[in-house]
Parts: sequence; C-alpha cells; structure tokens
Amino acid sequence: MSAATHRPGPAPEGSDRDTGVPTGPIPGSSKCYRDPAGAPGGRVPFRRVHLSGGRHLDLYDASGPYTEADTVADLTVGLPSRPGMVTDRGTQLQRARDGVVTSEMAFVAAREGLRPKVVRDEVAAGHAVLPANHHHPESEPMIIGRAFRVKVNAGIAPSPAGTIGDMVRAIRWGADLVMDLSNTDTDRVLRNMPVPVGTVPLYQALDRLDGDVAALTWEAFCATVVEQADTGVDYMTVHAGLRREHLSLAAGRVSGIVSRGGGIMADWCLLHRAESFLYTHFDQLCEILARYDVTLSLGAALQPGSIADANDAAQIAELRTLGELARFARERGVQVMVEGPGRVPMHKIPDSVRLHQQLCRNAPSYTVGPFTTDITSDRDHTAAVIGAAVAAQAGVSMLWCLPEPACLRETVIAHKLAAHTADLAKGHPHAREHDNAMSRARFELNCRDRLALSPDPDAAFTGADHFAPLYQPFP
Repeated sequence: MSAATHRPGPAPEGSDRDTGVPTGPIPGSSKCYRDPAGAPGGRVPFRRVHLSGGRHLDLYDASGPYTEADTVADLTVGLPSRPGMVTDRGTQLQRARDGVVTSEMAFVAAREGLRPKVVRDEVAAGHAVLPANHHHPESEPMIIGRAFRVKVNAGIAPSPAGTIGDMVRAIRWGADLVMDLSNTDTDRVLRNMPVPVGTVPLYQALDRLDGDVAALTWEAFCATVVEQADTGVDYMTVHAGLRREHLSLAAGRVSGIVSRGGGIMADWCLLHRAESFLYTHFDQLCEILARYDVTLSLGAALQPGSIADANDAAQIAELRTLGELARFARERGVQVMVEGPGRVPMHKIPDSVRLHQQLCRNAPSYTVGPFTTDITSDRDHTAAVIGAAVAAQAGVSMLWCLPEPACLRETVIAHKLAAHTADLAKGHPHAREHDNAMSRARFELNCRDRLALSPDPDAAFTGADHFAPLYQPFP
C-alpha cells in the first residue's frame, strides 16, 4: 500500500444549508486514504484520529465523502463512482469460486486489515457476503461475515429530516450500511449513498397496489425487484421461507406473526389458499439477483415476537426452509445472508445462534436485537443492544437496528458499541488498538484525546465547551 494521504482540519458537525445533510470532518479527526494492492485507483477510507504528541490512530470509516473537509452536498449530482468496477463477469461469489480476487475484495481486505485471499475464500465458501450491485458504483465495498468486523445496519424510515439526511447521519455515527424503508425515491438515495443500500421489495410492491394483499402477484413483485435491482439496490430482504404449512404452527403463539413481511405473506397464503409465490418462484428470483449481483437477505417471517415464542416449532420449521433456500441460491451464484430470531432470553442466545448457523450452512447471519426481555416498553433498543452484543460474540455477523427518527443517534451508536464489544471478545486486533488508545488517554488524563476517541466525537466536543481551544488541528 502507498502512504496514506489525509486532509487536516477537525471541525464540529455541520449541515449543507440547502440539503440538510450533515457534512464536515468528525471532530478531532481527518479523512485519510490508502491505495490497496490489486485495486487500481481504489482509495480505501479511514478516519485518522489525531492524538497528542504527534500520534494518530486510523479507524474503519464508512461515512463516505460527507466527512471530507471541503464537502458540499449536492443531492442532484450524487457521489462520484469508484474505479475498477467490472459488471459483466458474474457475482462476487461466482468470481471468488473461480479463484479471482476482485477489486472489491482487495478494497475490503485493506479496510479490514486482512489478506485478500482471506476475503476471497470466505466469499467463495458462502461464509461472507460482499454487497455490491453492478449498478451502484457510488458505494465503497464492505463485507459481512464472521471473520470480519461485526457490522451495523440502520433501517431508515421517512422522517421530517429527510431520508437521505438520516442515512448520512446514521453512517456518520457508525452504521456500515442502510436499509431504505421509505419506498419513495430509491434512485436518489442510491446516487448519494457511499454504503450498500437494502430494501424490502414486497413493501413497495404492496404500496403500488394500495395495500391490497389479495391483489399481490408474483408478476407485481418481480417487476419491483427488477426495477430496484436495475437502480442499484445492493441487498434485498425477501421472506421466502414462510410456507403455507407453517401457518398452523404459529397459530398457538402468544404474539402470533410480528414480522411485517411475514404477516403480508401469511395473509396472502390464507386468502388464496395457496403456497407463497416467493417460495414457488424462488428460482426465478435467484436468476434476477445473480444478474445484478444483488445479495439476498432471507428474512425471518416467523421470528418470535415474544420471549414465550422463542425457539418454537414455527421458528425452527421456517429456519430449516431458509437453510434449503440459502443452499439453492448459492448454487446459482447468489450471495446470501439469513436473518436470525427477534426475541430470545439472554442465556439461550448462543445456542440459538449455533442452531441458526448449523441449519443455514454457515451463511452470514444478522439479527434485530435479539430482544432479551418483553418488559422494555418504550426502551426496546436497550434490550436489543444487550442481546446484540451476546449474539455478535456468538457469531452473528451484522446487527440490524430500526431506530425511531427521534433516537436515531442513540440507537446507532449503542449498536456500534455492541459490535465493537463483540469484536474485542473475538480478538479482533484493530478493535483492541482503539481501546488501548483510550486507556492511554485516560491514564494520562488527556481530555482532548478522550473526546476524539469517544464513540460520538460530535457530541463529546460540543458538550465540552471548556475544551474549545483544543478543537484546532494539530500543527
């Protein structure tokens, strides 16, 4: 790798006046880049934290150009494309099986501090996914899998602050990828997102039918998938594991079916007295996803909605189906990750994760939570973070948070801390470097370094007015 280049000038978080999108460097830090071997022109981003005594610490950074010193957000123009993309030679999975280290794999290896061969082999085995739709060149490659850093996915719904503004805030605060739940202007979102973007195409297909579940068809769903894939969506959540025969198993549950996608497909099966079209047309779905290299996110339609329903017969039956679908998709070159349970008592999480990995053939898993108790009321994200840390240590590769707009910051940062805690427990060397730097700053009573190394430097520096002279960059 060549020497990193960086732009000095830590500054408090700002916003472009016309777009409301937060821009500017993270306080105490500047952006730096490294050129990875095997990816010509690919600049791998890091956040360089400037420490006392001329020292620095380079951290994994997914915030994109928005944290550059001179960025002006122009949502009509979008972000620049990355160099080195190949769009006509199959999926990352297919090329990894052919022994090829793609430019995206080389990029990811540099970000994670690993050898490119490790990335290629994990993708080839189906133990990791690299979501990179051929039509989303604005995205900086990243990877999801047990051998890599635990990632955080933020599901973003419409809000007064704007979908894109909330997405940029989420990645500034630590999200590694985003799920667009707005079902509105996906193309505009993709052109302005430096991270992978996911959708649940069933939601948009249903919206276009004015919410009429009975009117849903494979053709309507398929048209939505093709449209979103052609726009550049990197991963899609599809609840194809729910079968008509599973519905009776969920009938006696305390909380029934709580997944929105699961509820839609359960209603469809009952109304039509037929097998789910997501299951019967799964081979056609795989053909479409492979064409664009869209990563398939197999959603848990029968995830438990209460502690009482955890690990019940309905959940396990669907999980077995998800494992078969994951195998089928990978045979056709489609990258696959699988959703885990939603609510599990804390002491049962490790066993639940192991069962999930066994039945799903070690495909990367992700989870909302899991929530460890049902009594949280308006503090669900607290129970989710507790379960997330345990699940990530046990082997979950991605933590999915669904924050309300009012608590977006708190929820994303809390999940990022859970992911970091799991990385520490698993012995990730770069996670330990961050902790060592903070320990040194605490021991030396260096308040300025502690602010810069904190999980949320924007808030830390803003709340420490008496440290205002320290906002200036080091000479």
